[in-house]
Amino acid sequence: MHRRQLIRTTFGIAAAGALPMGLGACATRGQNTGNPNYPIASDQTAQAYTFDELVAAGSRELGIASEAIGGAIERIFSDQGGAPTAYIAGEEAAGAVVAGLRYGRGALHMKDMSASQEVFWQGASIGWDWGGNASRVFTLVYGLYHPDMLYRRYPGVEGSAYAVAGLGVNYQRADGIVLAPVRTGVGLRLGANVGTMSYSRQRNILPF
Repeated sequence: MHRRQLIRTTFGIAAAGALPMGLGACATRGQNTGNPNYPIASDQTAQAYTFDELVAAGSRELGIASEAIGGAIERIFSDQGGAPTAYIAGEEAAGAVVAGLRYGRGALHMKDMSASQEVFWQGASIGWDWGGNASRVFTLVYGLYHPDMLYRRYPGVEGSAYAVAGLGVNYQRADGIVLAPVRTGVGLRLGANVGTMSYSRQRNILPF
């Protein structure tokens, strides 16, 4: 009789202890999905930048006339069918002798963020390519609804870049996100190449 009572008591304590733990796990999952730093795949809303806002920011960041950056942004708007949800302003350096490397640093801006977020990018390429250049970069970002979605590898074809008002523009795409870097700078670079670009929260020496 005492043994049966002991068994009932033991199972009762275990069941009582399991209930709060289960509730706690559910609460933790709920906190994650409600955390603004947690990327939600179904969250497809973010405020977009207007054409005038981007022209003003691009002119300021690149140090060029608004007419010049306006032409490049207008072309990107036309290609992408609308306005981006973010932009990155920064600087980069690149060089190539057939194989090439590119490293950059900047700040990610989104209307929903209280402050800009530091971002780094690094890439490698190979192709018919020689020279080096240092550039200021103003990148329009499409399909980005949360900053954490940015950090991944983007394949790109540098040879597909085109010039608008003396500015170089090309596209990088991955998983529904499109980056359109607008570059202006000094140096000599000639050729076409195929490569990838990785974006990260910290600087990486390896370009992968």
